[in-house]
Amino acid sequence: MKERLLVLEDGSVYRGKAFGSDQFKVGELVFNTSMTGYQEILTDNSYCGQIVMMTYPLIGNYGINRDDYESIVPAVFGFVVKDYCDEPSNWRSQETLDDFLKREEIPGIYGVDTRAITRKLRDHGVMKATFANPGDDIDQIVEMLKTTDYLHDQVSRVASGKIFPIPNRGKKVVLIDFGAKLGIVRELSKRGCDLIVVPYNTSAEKIMSYHPDGVMLTNGPGDPQDIPEAIETIKQLIPQTVVFGICLGHQLISLACGAQTYKLKFGHRGGNHPVVDLSTGQVEITSQNHGYAVDIDSLENTRLEMTYQALNDKSCEGVRHKDYPCFSVQFHPEASAGPEDSRDLFDEFIQLMDKEGKYA
Repeated sequence: MKERLLVLEDGSVYRGKAFGSDQFKVGELVFNTSMTGYQEILTDNSYCGQIVMMTYPLIGNYGINRDDYESIVPAVFGFVVKDYCDEPSNWRSQETLDDFLKREEIPGIYGVDTRAITRKLRDHGVMKATFANPGDDIDQIVEMLKTTDYLHDQVSRVASGKIFPIPNRGKKVVLIDFGAKLGIVRELSKRGCDLIVVPYNTSAEKIMSYHPDGVMLTNGPGDPQDIPEAIETIKQLIPQTVVFGICLGHQLISLACGAQTYKLKFGHRGGNHPVVDLSTGQVEITSQNHGYAVDIDSLENTRLEMTYQALNDKSCEGVRHKDYPCFSVQFHPEASAGPEDSRDLFDEFIQLMDKEGKYA
């Protein structure tokens, strides 16, 4: 395998081996602490604009299969691992990780010290990065990284551009797509929900014209403040129907209700994040992928109350509206990849629609 370089905006250069595509992009370098689930991670649209580094060293050993996708077209900008296995051993495997990355035009590097890079990101925060070939002008690349702005259009890149149904016979749920993981669709479909998927910029009037029992706000990439039109729509929806938000959806609900969000130093990304349910004291292990969080202090001037809190850094992991049937969580109850401790939140959504849904 040929050599490849990983270049960070602080001038750090890490030399490794190339795999995947030869088409390089500038992305935000982030790390994920999951031990399994790299296929689901690579196809999670919330990674649009980011280069993902796995902290678990051995990646690729179970290959890629047809069933574990979280989106049809991956949006991740790159992949960084310590040890790459190019001979997967799993009865479900249909191709190697390298073949997948090449087909989806995702560049990768392996053989770098991912532990050292992770420590750098934990100390200094996430930073922009790209790949390079030996012999490239590193000074020029670093200058380019410093002057390249972060993306602000990630949601429009990955969200559905049209309205379409996923038919069933149960509760009618409008799913606002900000870059939805298929795991959310699977969990709602499993519970018989009759889904109508709409783009992120669909008006509240259009959404309510479907007479939904509830509205699901999905995960998605980027800064929630980059989509003010969605915040305004959610403001209008909350008094009219049951609303459940996940990840980006959680941040948008909070902004719509007057709270504030901020960028985390290095984010929460992995399948092993403990959170505590503040109403019961029960701890759940959750799957997470987000670089922004809701400011707890800003909740004081809203009608929201915090329902879950992260045990690692005490950040806000969930809110509930005091007046309307509206709640959200920062973590991913659909897992994919990750633990299944929190899947009962989808049952809570169904029960809330039974009790409070306008058309229930």
